[in-house]
Amino acid sequence: MKKINTMLLKLRIMKDTRGQDLIEYALMAGFVAVAAGAIVPSVASSISVIFTKVQTVLQGAASQG
Repeated sequence: MKKINTMLLKLRIMKDTRGQDLIEYALMAGFVAVAAGAIVPSVASSISVIFTKVQTVLQGAASQG
């Protein structure tokens, strides 16, 4: 019975697409930031600071959860 419940849970997770949009938007924002950094070198340092702050926040959230 436990194997069946585990299999059903895996199937539900595979069908769940609620977080997909958020990931797509985050990837798109990352690509735009990298492209802007490549085109305008003076913006690259600002982008680096932003990504560092985002990384710090995500690491803090991961350690709490």
